[in-house]
Amino acid sequence: MEYRNLGASGLKVPVLSFGAGTFGGSGPLFSHWGTTDVEEARRLVDICLEAGVNLFDTADVYSHGASEEVLGEAIKGRRDAVLISTKASLPTGDGPNDWGSSRLRLIRSVEAALKRLGTDHIDIFQLHAFDASTPVEEVVSTLDRLVADGKLRYIGVSNFSGWQIMKSLAAAEKHGWTRYVANQVYYSLVGRDYEWDLMPLGADQGLGALVWSPLGWGRLTGKISRSKPIPDGSRLHETASFGPPVDDELLYRVVDALEEVAVETEKTVPQVAINWLVGRPTVSSVIIGARTEEQLRQNLGAVGWSLTKEQVEKLDAASAVTAPYPHFPYRRQEGFARLDPPMAG
Repeated sequence: MEYRNLGASGLKVPVLSFGAGTFGGSGPLFSHWGTTDVEEARRLVDICLEAGVNLFDTADVYSHGASEEVLGEAIKGRRDAVLISTKASLPTGDGPNDWGSSRLRLIRSVEAALKRLGTDHIDIFQLHAFDASTPVEEVVSTLDRLVADGKLRYIGVSNFSGWQIMKSLAAAEKHGWTRYVANQVYYSLVGRDYEWDLMPLGADQGLGALVWSPLGWGRLTGKISRSKPIPDGSRLHETASFGPPVDDELLYRVVDALEEVAVETEKTVPQVAINWLVGRPTVSSVIIGARTEEQLRQNLGAVGWSLTKEQVEKLDAASAVTAPYPHFPYRRQEGFARLDPPMAG
């Protein structure tokens, strides 16, 4: 397993990490993701550690905290062998302080997460969404204090826009507070919006991407193509509305290219899709999920080999879309392009 620094930090993380959203599944979304119990989770953790995958990602909203609880039980007795990543800020109740990133909420959320996980510290803690109702100084100063208290090791964000991240980093820079080093983002061959603003920001400011849903919310499994509609038993029938939308023609174009490369490499469609992400700029780790041992072993096979330059170019071309304003002039006009050289792939 390859390990990379998480952004501009000294923390080494594996290029593949495990997403525990399937642990303890309940509710309209997570019950369709998976209902992995403690015994099953412990076996999946075993397989991950054998392969060198020691980073496990969860969140307080995953099955109302059950994901954190199951993960905590699954790693019991081997806490020092793993890295835990979790998130907070999204609503966990109907009360006025049951959502957001206020000082009160963050301290409560961290204490509750520590209890559910059965640990005294969280290795990577991320804000799950931007809270426009709380001053960034209150948010970042609270996180800085939690780091100083030893309850958090590294901090980051998820689902923030570029200006929201920069405003927070500016506050940290001004006051000497702990800076964000992680940005957990949606990124896939059928969802490359990350590249327009957040990727250049990450490269400039030292934020490493932790990629969620690398298979396009379950669309790049190899089970869907022009000739194969969504299978009757697919969870997409129940969960598609919760995730990023994907244009059908883009999906089919990408799957066509993935199938060609899969034949050339003798790998599966998901393995090729994940391998492409591992090679992208600013990516520190790609979060993979699995409900079964077989799925996990298949996903672990996405690393340890490389796509050729020609294969990357084929996938790049198939997944390319018109850049949104103000980015498209930099892709179409020579004068603009000289001001914004493309990042290396």
